[in-house]
Parts: sequence; structure tokens; C-alpha cells
Amino acid sequence: MKKLDLSKFKLRTVSIDDIDDRMLLINLYATQAVTFIIGLIWVFFQQGNPFLLFSSPGTWEFLYWGAGLAAAVLVVDLLVSRFVPEEVGDDGGVNDRIFKHRAVWHIVLLSFIVAVCEETLFRGGVQHLIGPYWTSIVFAAIHVRYLRHWIPTGLVFSISYGLGWIYEQTDTLWAPIAAHFLIDTVMGLIIRFRREQ
Repeated sequence: MKKLDLSKFKLRTVSIDDIDDRMLLINLYATQAVTFIIGLIWVFFQQGNPFLLFSSPGTWEFLYWGAGLAAAVLVVDLLVSRFVPEEVGDDGGVNDRIFKHRAVWHIVLLSFIVAVCEETLFRGGVQHLIGPYWTSIVFAAIHVRYLRHWIPTGLVFSISYGLGWIYEQTDTLWAPIAAHFLIDTVMGLIIRFRREQ
């Protein structure tokens, strides 16, 4: 039986340009699957049945909350992108690589998967334990590609806090899922159809 030699394993920094499109998508889907599974386990140990998070809210009111927050976020984001230099909001090209050459249906699918998986963990699990403020700090911290610049970090924190707030107002996970989905979809479509200058 061969022994595993850990000295042969080396960690190295990889830039987004070093990853091909297939590997980028595999990483994206894998991290979202792990996020979703951790979220379900977290909710299970805190509140019981994690699938109750996804029960029907009974009315369509959650969509107004989700669409309202998404509209506010998109307006602020567009204003920031208009008046703040591009390098201040640079995420290292990750969003461009994810959305720029993606089919519209795939942008919508990715946005839905990300919204469901991240909201399950952060609003459904983490927020229940530590509240919306600290959850937003954790949420901003895991979006590590924005941490080099304070404006995108502040925006991610604010968006997360807004998602937590509408979750508390509506008492349904579908409100932050709807907002997250709309924000990601619209921003993905803007990146997809943006003209190169």
C-alpha cells in the first residue's frame, strides 16, 4: 500500500485567467452545492425541518419586497458605476468571465441557483443564529474578490443587510431569494450585453 506524500502537494495562487470556462462553471456549481448542503444542515440543527423554509408564502407580497429591494440595489449600483472609477469596483474579472459569453437562459439558471443556495445558508441558517448585521459581515467577507476595495465591499454588506431585512419583514425566504435572483440576473444581463468601449 502506497503512502500519501503530502509534500508533493503545492498550493499556488490562481488568477481567473488561468481557469478555463469549464473549470469556472464546475467551481461555481460545486461551491453552490456545498453552500446549499451546509445551509440545509445548519437549518436542520437550528430549527428542525429545513424544507419548511421553502414552503409557499401564501401570497405574492414577497415578490413586491424582492422586486423593490432589487430595483433599489440596481439603481444604486448603476449610479456607483457611473460616478466611480471602474478600477475601484474591480472584482478581478470574475463576473465578466461568468456572464460575458453566457447564454441568456444560463444566466437566469445560474442566478436562480446562486440565489437559492446562498439565501438558504445566510438568511435561512446564519441569520437565525447571529442576526442580519453579523450575517452581512460574514456575507461580505466570503465575497473575497471585492475585499480589495471598500465601495464594493460596502455594497455587498448593504445588499446582504437589505436581504436580511426583507426576510424579517416578510417571514419567507422567497423574498430574499427573489431579490437576489433579480439582482444577479439583471447585472448578468448587463454584463452580457454591455458594449465594449
